[in-house]
Amino acid sequence: MKFFTITLLAVTAVSLGLRGQAAPAEPKAQRAVLVTGASSGIGRKTAELLAQNGFYVYATARKDDDLKALAAIPNVQALRLDVTSQEQIDAAVKTVQEGGRGLYGLINNAGVAVLAPLIEVSEKDLAFQFDANVYGPYRLTKAFAPLLIASKGRVMTTGSISGIVTWAMGGPYTMSKHAVEAFTDTLALEMQPFGVHVGVVEPGNYRSEIMTNMRERLAKGGYGGEGSRYQKQLDRLLTQPTDRGQYKEPDEVAAAFLQALTDTSPKRRYMVVPNQREAELTIRAAVARVVQLNASQPYTYDREALIKLLDEELQKK
Repeated sequence: MKFFTITLLAVTAVSLGLRGQAAPAEPKAQRAVLVTGASSGIGRKTAELLAQNGFYVYATARKDDDLKALAAIPNVQALRLDVTSQEQIDAAVKTVQEGGRGLYGLINNAGVAVLAPLIEVSEKDLAFQFDANVYGPYRLTKAFAPLLIASKGRVMTTGSISGIVTWAMGGPYTMSKHAVEAFTDTLALEMQPFGVHVGVVEPGNYRSEIMTNMRERLAKGGYGGEGSRYQKQLDRLLTQPTDRGQYKEPDEVAAAFLQALTDTSPKRRYMVVPNQREAELTIRAAVARVVQLNASQPYTYDREALIKLLDEELQKK
């Protein structure tokens, strides 16, 4: 009888102990993210970093060699995708749907650069610039919106500090990046009711291959030929290193995308620059625009009122 009592107490204690423990956690489903323009530079670094940190990455590129290289990375599925082709976008959506993982994140990174004087650039080249940098994110986000809403996911776009600052010969490119800023803010308001976060990463100068194709297009377009009003500036532009090897690798930019996808309270904007000088140039440009907006208008704010507005915005962060 004594043995039975001890055994019963032991079984009861084990039972109570198990009941008090939390049930084994269900393994988290691997979240899927699609990164456009992943063949090199920011896109490649971002795809690699996300894959290393547990995401399943659909990494897109256009060339066979790039697709083969991406497919060799663990946790990465390479997809052929030109962001100016609706047919290829539709095919990418179908692939992601059939993958069964849904889609938690979309990183609109693919882009091109057209640099030329605004009074000389052709309408065809300006359209080429916007087709990739503005219509590209629009097309991709629209196509993947149902999956992103279903997952209450996140949409991030590669902007640039050139979405804040401007510079001579950079008109087509800076116009497109300014448009990305408006795209981000408006989309954020419209996706908020569905629980989808929208943001933009704004890199400064990092190493990339974006200038290689730009230079070829510039030369073919004849913008550097005789007769240009901007001959000296264009000559200087055409002699710069196309590999941007003088700049840092964009690891910090990739880290910002990882942060934007994993933070519980992600930011709207992630400015990522390699040095203090680029940070100051960008913030000064934003401040200058505020000053210009406020100057000599009927409802102008004085210095004290402007500082109060700044303090109010700072308290929201």
